Amino acid sequence: MAKHVTRPVGPIVDPLPPGSKPDLRPLHGRWMLLEPVSAEKHARGLWDSFDGKDPDNTIWTYLGYGPWTSFEQFEAWLKEREAARDPWFYTFIRRDGHVPCGMGAFMRSDAANGVIEIGHIWMAPGLQQTREATEAIFLMIRHCLDDLGVRRLEWKCDALNAPSRKAAERFGFTFEGIFRQHFIVKGRNRDTAWFAMLDKDWHRVRDGFEAWLRPENFDAAGKQKHKLQVA
Repeated sequence: MAKHVTRPVGPIVDPLPPGSKPDLRPLHGRWMLLEPVSAEKHARGLWDSFDGKDPDNTIWTYLGYGPWTSFEQFEAWLKEREAARDPWFYTFIRRDGHVPCGMGAFMRSDAANGVIEIGHIWMAPGLQQTREATEAIFLMIRHCLDDLGVRRLEWKCDALNAPSRKAAERFGFTFEGIFRQHFIVKGRNRDTAWFAMLDKDWHRVRDGFEAWLRPENFDAAGKQKHKLQVA
């Protein structure tokens, strides 16, 4: 008689993911508003947010696009982003003055399995390393885990992109490894660093974000008093 062999299997997923995809709703924060990209509404403000303010074009080092040589070229690119679905592109807008100052996207949606990625993130020099920048990412994360009900949220970046890797860990993502020779970007090899946040991590991470984003954690100049703690 053949010996019965029991092989290990994963736990039953119950409830199953709701199967929701991004629907381009605005995402509202205390200091930031995230709106679906509109070339008509946002192109000039986005262009002005970086034009002449990033002489070495460091914003675009690890992205597959940019820099642009004219506003018209950028506007045409933005119109294509506006029409795209997966990725779904958003504009980052500072509430004070309603100033566009960056972009991000929800992408690679696998709704049946409850997986999505946030990416295509770039921020104008004036937004970088501010509480508003952190809130913009929080709004994206919260939308995925609270509104879309995903089980797994991914963050991927060029393995050489040290600031992005540091940011992923600061925001509560877990490093999972390197995909070697994953892409060719602007003619150069890209190894990709993978990070992920699971639904079971979210309550802890959300509590850390919400505590850090309280107005009393910032001085009159908007500088943090205590660092973000999501661990």
